[in-house]
Amino acid sequence: MRKLLSITRLQGLPKSFWIVFAGQFINRIGNMVVPFLVLYLGQQGMSAQDAGLVLGAVGVGGLVSQPLGGLLTDRWGPRLTLVGGLLASSAAVALLGAARGLPAILAVAFLVGAVADVYRPAAAAVVAEVVPAADRPRAYSLVYWAVNLGVALGGLIAGLLTSHGYWTLFLVQSLTTATFAVVTAILLPADRRARRTDSDGTPTTVRATRDRLLLALTGLNLLNGVVAAQITVGLPLAIKDDGLGAGFYGAVFLISGIIIGVTQPVLSAWLERYDRLAVLSVSWLVFGLGMAATALADTRAEYLVTVCLWTVGEIGAASFVGSLVADLAPEHAQGRYQATFGWSYAAAQFIGPPAGAYVYASLGPGALWLSCAALGVMGLAGGLALVAPLRRRLQLAPQPIPFEKVG
Repeated sequence: MRKLLSITRLQGLPKSFWIVFAGQFINRIGNMVVPFLVLYLGQQGMSAQDAGLVLGAVGVGGLVSQPLGGLLTDRWGPRLTLVGGLLASSAAVALLGAARGLPAILAVAFLVGAVADVYRPAAAAVVAEVVPAADRPRAYSLVYWAVNLGVALGGLIAGLLTSHGYWTLFLVQSLTTATFAVVTAILLPADRRARRTDSDGTPTTVRATRDRLLLALTGLNLLNGVVAAQITVGLPLAIKDDGLGAGFYGAVFLISGIIIGVTQPVLSAWLERYDRLAVLSVSWLVFGLGMAATALADTRAEYLVTVCLWTVGEIGAASFVGSLVADLAPEHAQGRYQATFGWSYAAAQFIGPPAGAYVYASLGPGALWLSCAALGVMGLAGGLALVAPLRRRLQLAPQPIPFEKVG
């Protein structure tokens, strides 16, 4: 255990990695607007239906954000894409705070979604570029940890800021995003000139979409993302139906964040001894079953048990996907590979909430939670089926799967 918690786990990673690490941490602390957007729009006198349209516009924009970021990363380079994407996002958030009237707000909301994640493939590409392959699982795991700590702190800070007016959320998010851009522009080294074709002349624009392993991983992650979307749809509906109130639902996020902050470094360090795709597959199952266990919960204590279960699954699922995609990608196509995979998160957030709401209301809560379990099983089966092909692709020696005895 002492070895897992050792400071050596933080050593040996280059300066450029820590710039991206710190920048994403700060950026996530400031990511306040969208989580409170419904409340803000209600204060502006908009109906719940109009607020739903605005959130939908953000979601539609999000479908193009990462593909755009991947394209620009491989054409312009990750540093320039990071700076440009972050500055565009900072400006879009400020415009949203200033927009008045539903048509203007809808247009700017789409813009916010379209530029919000342009930086993410670029940031992932920087990590892949500067961190040796052997250290990538640790590096991407640390980034995930930083992002979740930032989200948890940001939620707490945003709750305090709203007492001074929702305008403070727009101001803080715009400033923190711009700060990340400025730090990147000053401290990250200049981009290396990117190649635009593979060695056989195939344009990188089509390489990612031809990679069957990447597409299979993306599809499986989409299934998991649909399950994850029920944290914001099915879970609050279930908590409401059990009479536990909105306050308890807010506590769920705090507890999940604490679990991630405390256990993720230890758990991910232990899981690094096993085959990454096998860990990912088992984690998809654990996450699906954890969400499905909501069907059995009635009391606060029972709900907290389910939160612990699906949070452990979330940690295992999110800690290693970045390194897997980075290892699959050709050096000159890191941005598009990361963007192709990252698109599954945006698509899941677009598909999952309305699908979950429909199943919950039309077929009943039991059908929704049973679906989560089924998707988890599909993730396990699909992921394990890809273990051998991935080993051959990466020319890796067989590694133990989770929960096997390690010599």
